Amino acid sequence: MKFFPIIGVEVHIELKTKSKMFCSCSASHFGKVPNTQVCPVCLGMPGALPVTNKKAVEWTVIAGLALNCQIAEFSKFDRKNYFYPDLPKGYQITQYDMPLAKNGKLEISKGKIIRIRRVHLEEDTGKLFHEKTKTLIDFNRAGVPLIEIVTEPDINSSLETKEFLENLQQIIRYLGISQADMEKGQMRCEPTVNLKIEEDGKIYYTPLVELKNINSFRFVQKAIDYEIDRQIKEFSKTRVEKRPGNKTTRGWDEKKGQTVLQREKEEASDYRYFPEPDIPPIRLSTSWILNLKSKIPELPKEKAKRFIDDFGLSEYNAKILVKDLKIANFFERTQKLAEKLKTEKKTFPAATTIANWIINKKINLEKISPQKLIETILSQKERVFLSKEEIEERVKKVIDKNAKAVNDFKKGKKQALEFLIGQIVRETEGKVDVNQVRNLLLEIIS
Repeated sequence: MKFFPIIGVEVHIELKTKSKMFCSCSASHFGKVPNTQVCPVCLGMPGALPVTNKKAVEWTVIAGLALNCQIAEFSKFDRKNYFYPDLPKGYQITQYDMPLAKNGKLEISKGKIIRIRRVHLEEDTGKLFHEKTKTLIDFNRAGVPLIEIVTEPDINSSLETKEFLENLQQIIRYLGISQADMEKGQMRCEPTVNLKIEEDGKIYYTPLVELKNINSFRFVQKAIDYEIDRQIKEFSKTRVEKRPGNKTTRGWDEKKGQTVLQREKEEASDYRYFPEPDIPPIRLSTSWILNLKSKIPELPKEKAKRFIDDFGLSEYNAKILVKDLKIANFFERTQKLAEKLKTEKKTFPAATTIANWIINKKINLEKISPQKLIETILSQKERVFLSKEEIEERVKKVIDKNAKAVNDFKKGKKQALEFLIGQIVRETEGKVDVNQVRNLLLEIIS
């Protein structure tokens, strides 16, 4: 029996606009006193009319452009009708058949392309708090601008899902439209998982399952891996050839480490979509779209490539630096100072040395300036370094003490190599060149 996971992802990202999607209430709801940032519009009071947040539309278009989408010059909002306690109006204002952006793509490692089906704009719901005898509702979050990004089912493993989400989070943060913090609920993902199974010349498909209640990249991996294993076991009992019934929703139980059945998933017809009558359609001119496109900053992938091409950094170091825009900018400011020293014919650190210091020594950007970092690096260079024989002896000692890290590296976990380097630097009290240690480690391990 061969099985192939088929995974698509729906991602919801809260935009950090000052006001909500259709009213002037503050959109900054995290940690605020419940039900203090509400008004007749976001509470769904009769007669209250919504007004579209222009900044939210702009940021949705920018997100679509960054994900290589086609931008719609004509778009509209729709009503998605369903009843749930955290939905004060009894419907959600969203986009159905005319999203602001569609047909995009995002490249992950090894050149794999994940197609983006659509990027649309909607309003968030309130938040439920379950207690023993009652459920409380906080409507501060109701009406906060939310973009939904839907992929095609192009993902084939939990690791690819995690990488896609990490890349997406980086792009959103670089654009400055959201912090996309999963723990704060600013980025929420719902993978849909099923399996294509080949056995005895026949092809089977397991039923589609949507996973909810996931609040970290680590739990995304765990939930998908558990669900794949569960579906294989379920298939082994039933041998169903077609997808039976509707798509089901299962919640991730963090404590039990398993998914739990919640309900059958509704179809589009169940929501009775129709155009939102209180909001005019959105018309975007080509010049307005091009103007927004010109405001998109250098994104992580392009920045990493420039670091490799211009500064001679390794692919690994470049990727580490661009993960966080603050760290990437700090590296660039430090490198510019080093280049200035070079033009003045003064001693300066190489770009690779600066990168290694920032990565391996976990520099606190709040407590050190680029100037101070360069001074520290240059002062360290004046210290007496150990001989190659002495370094080799310490490297072997660290390898013997950390067999698990060595095995992890051999299995493809690149972080394990950085851990070993850190142990050697500590063992030698910093009297080593990190690049020399890295090369020596790789040589001995291989």
